[in-house]
Amino acid sequence: MSQLKIVPMSTAVADSVRETMKAPVYGFPAHREVPKGRAPCRHCLKLIRPGLEELILFEYDAFHLQGVPPMPGPVYIHAEPCSVFAGNGHLPEEYRGQPLTFEAFGENRERLGEKRIQDAEGDAALEEMFSEPRVRYVHARSTTAGCYLFRVERA
Repeated sequence: MSQLKIVPMSTAVADSVRETMKAPVYGFPAHREVPKGRAPCRHCLKLIRPGLEELILFEYDAFHLQGVPPMPGPVYIHAEPCSVFAGNGHLPEEYRGQPLTFEAFGENRERLGEKRIQDAEGDAALEEMFSEPRVRYVHARSTTAGCYLFRVERA
């Protein structure tokens, strides 16, 4: 497998949201609550545990500074500080076996393709997508909710 890098939300963005309770770029109010179901943190890429932890819900544009138009959507982070994901180039364990949609993008945010997975073959699907030289990065999204989860790049 070629070297891939899983890119979570930056600590600077997560800390700013926790401190201001406002969405980056847009300034919309963020919302803090106890999760009622599956809620993945975009910073540590682990699940926020219902009944044990709280989440912050806010608008986030995964394409910020990568061209127009903006495409904000709802995301979660842990309400309390968490360690940023520092993986080994493979899908985070929390996402294995989950229905995911990978969207491949090239220069100028050109959408080059999409793969939907529902099993443990996510690493192989990413490898196949990155075999296309024009692919610059891939966004991982929840297939069921449609929301942005994390970005994948060549290491």
